[in-house]
Amino acid sequence: MAQLPPGIRFITSFSRDQWYRAFIFTLTFFLYASFHLSRKPISIVKGELHKHCAASHEVELSSYREYAAQIQPVKKPSNASQCGWEPFDKNNYKQLLGALDYSFLCAYAIGMYLSGIIGERLPIRYYLTVGMLASGLFTAMFGLGYFYNIHNLWFYIMAQIANGLVQTTGWPSVVTCIGNWFGKGRRGLIMGIWNSHTSVGNILGSLIAAYWVSTCWGLSFVMPGVIIAVMGIFCFLFLIEHPKDISCSSTPSSHGHEPSISTEFVVSSNAFLNGASRFRVHMPTLNAKEASKPQDPEMQHLLIDSENCTASQNSSSAITGEGRHGTSAISFLGALRIPGVIEFSLCLLFAKLVSYTFLFWLPLYITNVEHLDAKRAGDLSTLFDVGGIFGGILAGLISDRLEKRASTCGMMLLLAAPTLYMFSAVSKMGLEATVVMLLISGALVNGPYALITTAVSADLGTHKSLKGNARALSTVTAIIDGTGSVGAALGPLLAGLISPSGWNNVFYMLMVADACALLFLLRLIQKELRCNADHTLFKEH
Repeated sequence: MAQLPPGIRFITSFSRDQWYRAFIFTLTFFLYASFHLSRKPISIVKGELHKHCAASHEVELSSYREYAAQIQPVKKPSNASQCGWEPFDKNNYKQLLGALDYSFLCAYAIGMYLSGIIGERLPIRYYLTVGMLASGLFTAMFGLGYFYNIHNLWFYIMAQIANGLVQTTGWPSVVTCIGNWFGKGRRGLIMGIWNSHTSVGNILGSLIAAYWVSTCWGLSFVMPGVIIAVMGIFCFLFLIEHPKDISCSSTPSSHGHEPSISTEFVVSSNAFLNGASRFRVHMPTLNAKEASKPQDPEMQHLLIDSENCTASQNSSSAITGEGRHGTSAISFLGALRIPGVIEFSLCLLFAKLVSYTFLFWLPLYITNVEHLDAKRAGDLSTLFDVGGIFGGILAGLISDRLEKRASTCGMMLLLAAPTLYMFSAVSKMGLEATVVMLLISGALVNGPYALITTAVSADLGTHKSLKGNARALSTVTAIIDGTGSVGAALGPLLAGLISPSGWNNVFYMLMVADACALLFLLRLIQKELRCNADHTLFKEH
């Protein structure tokens, strides 16, 4: 019998479950990358909506306007202004551009709280598809203002508000789906890699928007709108919400059948800590010899119990849970009572404030400091997202290795504050220094943000206090990301208000926000360190 070709041997070396899991990983990656791809154009187009005019030319133009107004009230041609696109060609352009950011992000923050609650009561595939198609429509709608010569500020604000609302369908849906397909043990690394879709989407959005920004900025919105709508069709055709839907196991298996997050099980606390839970198995209290056995990485409990970490090692009280079709959706207040949800939510508020200020204002900052055109500034700003890719993966890898989510976030936040100060100083020294600081700042700013919105949200959404209720994941994710989106709305708004007084003041604001994010994690960090010391003492005895 002839030997199988290498390609076929490679294909058959993976199980059916592994191929499905890889497919869902890839599909959800590109689905949410398209969301960020459609959000990025506004930051690239800002440099085209308002152009810096020479002082003499501004005087000449002002005189001409006064003269024209005295003769007759003739309507000015759509793009006669040499300072950009009306109404953003005025001196208060930073406030107007900040209003665009704020309208989108405020709608996104409000809608996110509702989205998780609605999403867990509807089929994810339908909910996400409708959201992506609507997002494509409203993204393209902003660009149509260019082709139809629309200069009414409220048209652009309403397009941003509508887009912000429908884009909230994305995050709770994809995190719930990926949480259903992957277990806990390597979740930090897996989701760190997966969360790079944020940076990939930002990079692609920047490049696509920058391609047309100087010639036809309307296409900078229309093309991303078409892309996310097409991805919405792919979502409808191919997304599988849960491995049970096609009779797959719920976690990556290396030893046969692994337990599912949402499979019926009856386990004790000891079973969680020692990875011994297997469906309807009830483990008695383990002796010291059994307790010292290595843990199953898929069932490790990476978030510390809010009450007493040592008590959970000796407890043998059983908890029960039902499958995803047999449980009721968790309430908003019930989700808030999950240990760690409030702390991580408030931390994300300030972490996302910093990240989204860079997302929406970095190209304009580069334009002002480096004196580059809108296209080159947009291309250069992608380096921040390149650094974000490595930061997210690094944060996930470290948190898995140390088994400390809060401490990993705290360490990166502690390093981010002085890095932001260095960025504000070094970026004025030349293009080469800006490139280096963009990469470093991107890694440290986006690392904690990526870890909290993915692995931490999934850990909390499948916390043992939920007793196996996997339907809580969407609500928990929405609460954490919704609170973070409040910061995402405040950051660009504050940047628009503060930047007229100098970019240095914007960076001071970002450093204060970074310190506040770290402050809200201190209790969890202390608890992780104390539990680590108690666990070491327990093993020694």
